[in-house]
Amino acid sequence: MSTSPARRDRPRRLLDLMGRRDGSDDASTATLHVTQLRNGEVVESRSVGDNASDAAADAALAFAQEEPESLVVLGYDMPSPEELAHLGSVWDLHPLLVEDLLKARQRPKLERYGDVLFVVARMAAYDDPTEDVVVTEFHLLRRGNVVAILCQSRSGESVVEAHQLVRDPGVLRLGPEAVVHSFLDVAVDGYARVVEDLEVDREQIERQVFDGDEAVAERIYRLSREIIDLQHAAVPLVAVVDGLRAGFEQHGVHPELRAYLQDVADHLARVTSAIAGLREALAQILNVNATLVNQRQNENMKKISGWAAILFAPTLVGAIYGMNFDDMPELHWSLGYPMALGLMVALGAGLWVLFRRNRWM
Repeated sequence: MSTSPARRDRPRRLLDLMGRRDGSDDASTATLHVTQLRNGEVVESRSVGDNASDAAADAALAFAQEEPESLVVLGYDMPSPEELAHLGSVWDLHPLLVEDLLKARQRPKLERYGDVLFVVARMAAYDDPTEDVVVTEFHLLRRGNVVAILCQSRSGESVVEAHQLVRDPGVLRLGPEAVVHSFLDVAVDGYARVVEDLEVDREQIERQVFDGDEAVAERIYRLSREIIDLQHAAVPLVAVVDGLRAGFEQHGVHPELRAYLQDVADHLARVTSAIAGLREALAQILNVNATLVNQRQNENMKKISGWAAILFAPTLVGAIYGMNFDDMPELHWSLGYPMALGLMVALGAGLWVLFRRNRWM
């Protein structure tokens, strides 16, 4: 379905909501980023360390309860078990949900525990120098007008600010689920950028294969592994998006937000299709490389076999005339030695011409 230019540009504005470090704590040690909004506009945005995170979270939740029309976003950066336990206690979360939060390493999924929406999603970025797909796991909790975004694991710094979301009031006025949908939009756009980078590497690999680079097989295997990691992040997200769409009527999601999520679903479908195509293309390239390697090995074996045959001819003549028998033809002939040498050269040259004509040499 077609989308307006403003909606297509939203992913580019999805990196600004919670990145402002207005708090007094050092940003490098901050573990909680609290953003309070009213009518889509930021009322307060600050960052605190783990020693003050519980108090800051309690104050933000009190603000959300006092103003039902407001929106509060809690962004936890690598939360400690104590912070997770506090959040679970304040929200009275289901024990299974708390267990998932504590253990992390979950596949992308969507679950509902009463009025709590729980989403697991992974964001990805591509580190071109090392050709690694950097995947970061996020947990999203939505209850009432509060959304908590938890960065549970990080394998690189390229997505450290991924919890930052839009400051577009038109989107944020659509309710707290707009934050969840915007987050998924950011994730899907990240997958698309990774696919573009992987496509560049795939083209480079194709050139390496036909140039006969012996190190290309290892690069193919390594890139295939990275594509599998990206596939494990993107493909399960389809079920998450479908689950959100299935709850539109029951949870009263705004109609415009439904259209927004449909746009995300369309982008995700294209990304998953591109990932599958990349994986299949690399498999084909690996087969082509194996075929070319076999051909080169066969050519080398032909050359080795040809030279072995050429060297065998004089060896055979020398072996015959080197036998210690008194009664041998040409043994005492004065021209025997030149004849033996000439026979060796003639046989070697004849075989070389024959192999050259058959393109063995």
